[in-house]
Amino acid sequence: MTVSQPLHHESPAGTGGGPLPGAALGSTAQLLHEITSRLGGRLGLVPPDGTRRPAPPPLVLVAHGSRDPRALATVSTLAERVRELRPHLSVRLGHIELDEPPLSATLAAIGADRDPRAVLVPLLLSRGHHVKRDVPDAVAAVPGLRARVAAPLGPHPLLVETLYERLTEAGWRTRTSDAARRASGVVLAAAGSRDPEAAVDTRHTARLLAERLGVPVVAAYASAAAPTVPAAVRALAARGRHRVAVASYFTAPGRFATASAGAAPWIAAAPLGAHPAMARLVLHRYDQALAAPEPAPGRELAAT
Repeated sequence: MTVSQPLHHESPAGTGGGPLPGAALGSTAQLLHEITSRLGGRLGLVPPDGTRRPAPPPLVLVAHGSRDPRALATVSTLAERVRELRPHLSVRLGHIELDEPPLSATLAAIGADRDPRAVLVPLLLSRGHHVKRDVPDAVAAVPGLRARVAAPLGPHPLLVETLYERLTEAGWRTRTSDAARRASGVVLAAAGSRDPEAAVDTRHTARLLAERLGVPVVAAYASAAAPTVPAAVRALAARGRHRVAVASYFTAPGRFATASAGAAPWIAAAPLGAHPAMARLVLHRYDQALAAPEPAPGRELAAT
């Protein structure tokens, strides 16, 4: 089962060249823009010599999954934004656990294609067990599938810009007095992992966000690692930082994001979600994986 969906604005064929039933008739300029957009997406596959380029391998968004229904809605919206940025690219979704469709089903469907290729982009924010074991194991379980696994989304400056905007949406003031700045701090709340490299990646993002905000940012975790979010809040308060915001370093809403926000003594930002910068970052990771050297024979999986 896959969730590859039709492109935005794709309409059923009309009859007689008239407006489609139930569709509002747009202006001539809007119609021309629509036609140009669709044609441009198709011509992107045709080089100057007129021969058709092979279609690029599908992009598989690998989400963690959650019992919170908002998580599936969020990653589905993110997939739509990726499609809008690159209309000729097949974008599919698979979950490591809890949500539908499972990653195994999405990859099995691609494995049944004539050209079973894919680039998997984990919607994960650091290195850890899911990136290092679960995703490669899912690829290896599909015979004949030639797939590359992109790097996790973080750390990256586009994530920092998204975190910054989510904080400002929650009430963080971009211009404030020196006294207020000296009293302020941020806890970067992440899921947590027992893999030490995951903590390295999260602390890297915390440093980048601290540079962006001009205040201390402490990485903290909802599970499996220390400090916890409440402990990080207390540590900042002990340093005289009583205006503490929680930045939600989660791709989508869920149990950990909700619990972390509940520990905020001041403001709590929304998760990263389907922010436009996230869609750009997904495509950046996809392009990076495609540009990596071709794997050796028998080792089609290339992590970048």
